Amino acid sequence: MTDESSEVGGEALEGELLTRLRVIEDQPLAARSTAYVQLHDELRSRLEGGDAPGSRA
Repeated sequence: MTDESSEVGGEALEGELLTRLRVIEDQPLAARSTAYVQLHDELRSRLEGGDAPGSRA
C-alpha cells in the first residue's frame, strides 16, 4: 500500500513538471531561459534536500 501511495505522488509530481515545462515552452526565448534556470535550481534543491544531514564534508 505504501508503494501505491508513493507511486501516485510521483505521478502527481510528474504531471506538475510536465505542465510547468509546457508553460515554459510557450514563453518567448529570453523568458524561457530564465524559467529553465529557475526550474533547474528548484529541482537541484529538492534532490540535494534528500541527502542525509552531515553527508557533506
